[in-house]
Amino acid sequence: MPELFGRNAELDQLSREAETGGVVVISGPPGVGKTSLAATAVDRLASRFPDGCLAIDLRGVDDQPLTTGAALERFLTALGVQSNRIPADEYERGAMFRTLIHDRRMLVVLDNAANESQVRPLLGTGAQGLTIITCRRALAGLESARWLPLEVLVAGASVAMISSIVGATAEWNEPEAMTELVELCGNLPLAVRIIGNRLASGTRSVAAIVQQMRDERSRLDSLTVDDLQLRSAFTISFEKLPAQAQAVFRRLALIPGADFDDEFAALVCGLRVDQVGLVLDDLVEASFLTVTSVSNRLKFHDLIRIFARERLAAEEPADIRDQLRNSLYHHVLDRGVAAGKLFFADVRDVPADSPFRSLEEAHSWLVQEATTWFPVLQTAASLGWHREVLDFSWYVQRYAQSREVEHDWLAVHSAGLEAARALRSQDEVVDSLNQVGWLQSFITHDHELAFATLSSAIEIAEENGYHRGVMVANCASGLVLLNLGRVPEALERNRIAYEMSASYDFFGFRSWMAVSYGAALLAVGMLEEALAVHRSMLAELEDRVGETNPDMERKARVLLLASVGDCLSGLQRWDEAARSYQAARSAQPDDQAAVFRSEAELALTEGIAWRHAGDFVQARECLTNALELFTGPASGADRDRAKAELDLLD
Repeated sequence: MPELFGRNAELDQLSREAETGGVVVISGPPGVGKTSLAATAVDRLASRFPDGCLAIDLRGVDDQPLTTGAALERFLTALGVQSNRIPADEYERGAMFRTLIHDRRMLVVLDNAANESQVRPLLGTGAQGLTIITCRRALAGLESARWLPLEVLVAGASVAMISSIVGATAEWNEPEAMTELVELCGNLPLAVRIIGNRLASGTRSVAAIVQQMRDERSRLDSLTVDDLQLRSAFTISFEKLPAQAQAVFRRLALIPGADFDDEFAALVCGLRVDQVGLVLDDLVEASFLTVTSVSNRLKFHDLIRIFARERLAAEEPADIRDQLRNSLYHHVLDRGVAAGKLFFADVRDVPADSPFRSLEEAHSWLVQEATTWFPVLQTAASLGWHREVLDFSWYVQRYAQSREVEHDWLAVHSAGLEAARALRSQDEVVDSLNQVGWLQSFITHDHELAFATLSSAIEIAEENGYHRGVMVANCASGLVLLNLGRVPEALERNRIAYEMSASYDFFGFRSWMAVSYGAALLAVGMLEEALAVHRSMLAELEDRVGETNPDMERKARVLLLASVGDCLSGLQRWDEAARSYQAARSAQPDDQAAVFRSEAELALTEGIAWRHAGDFVQARECLTNALELFTGPASGADRDRAKAELDLLD
């Protein structure tokens, strides 16, 4: 029997189950190692069952599974019942079997079960014995059973399995390729074992097999060696599904996201939500889908998704595939536009016709469905859906502000820019250039490219008399010039934008032009002027509470309070600076991605200000808090600064 890897927790659970007796169902998708786990458990637990062990393969995935009557006959024979004493009637056989084993300390293994009706008459162990069932289905209809659903292996266990087959040389010589290899196998034990056997043949290196498996179109072909074929294992289970479940399974492959809910499933399958829900439950029961940690969301194993795509291509006409895909994609893009609109400054309350009940719900949708809407947008761009792509990129831009690192917004707005150019909409080209230019500076730190992009936006906007476009491009290019060290030029650009913003609404544009101008004034050492600009905006914000949505108001408040703190720090008015930073921290929302200054950054600057102000107690509290909040390799310099500041307090 092959060595078992990565199943210590499951073996420990089965060991505990042996103490209480009863029935345990080991369930999971094809190839996850259910039979191997059960066989290893028998070896480990056999000594605890002095009355013996009965095991049988019920052939549940065969075209003709073993009948319950035949299984009972084999068990009764194994228990010493002479053939002429075995009842002909299946019910009577079951009664005799259960009577014989009820009080015995026995271990019974029912491997590869088909369904509840097949195994129910075979459940005869009492409190003294244990019955272990393995099945691709969860067998949720069994009364009083306990369940042990098997997940895929962790990466380390997968690598250990391959090493046990081919030796550790491959792991040592090609560690990165080995890590990618088990990832491409989805850490599914059968897939990992197949690859181990292929490597053992010596015909291909780890890197060569990885290169072959990167192409999804040939990945399942790669997972075949001798009589071990992953696709065949999937096919057998698939063909056991009812026709409607087969159709839903393959159509779900049209959803590009990592997981999905019933609404997306219904759209892509052409069914009502209540109709598709029952079928999804069947697919979960059959281990073709997995329930995620998030309520009411489902996902494919990567290799099962590839299999679903193969069935989709083979069994659904192209026009039907396109129709179902387009239905889902239009829904996703429309929903993204509706979510993004709620973050615009002029939206105070959720409109009655919005699909979202709150700003928080819109935010949750954009986060939860990012793995769907991003590839949908990319595909829509390739299909020439220019207006849909441009609308999406425009309406999510307010949500994206201060969340630049949360998703690949540069790709989103680059797609929007190409769409605007295709539509020959010059004002929208300018808007997109402004977004792309800012992200080139903020995300990729290519400030020269960003400046060129924004300069192009200014040129096009001026040619077309697009006042707002000129204003925003000057503001953004001013901030980029600060990063390039061209401070006087930056001040001039931001001054122009600030003066141009006088006729615009406060939250939509004017406050942001002012903050940028204040940052430029601060950079050139005009501290009093910068403080005046920021305090003026902060005072106006207090007068305009309720004129925008909570997200926009919080962003503006935190940014202005922090900017005032920066100015006061520059003026060495430390006590006032500390209190302004403290107020900014207090105004922070729970969603840390929704602000321009993180709590960690504000805690650090507040702590420094308190130290200079002579309040060492508050300084230590803030700096300690900052040290705790600065995590990850990117925060190394900030952590060092926080530690250095704490050392000054000793």
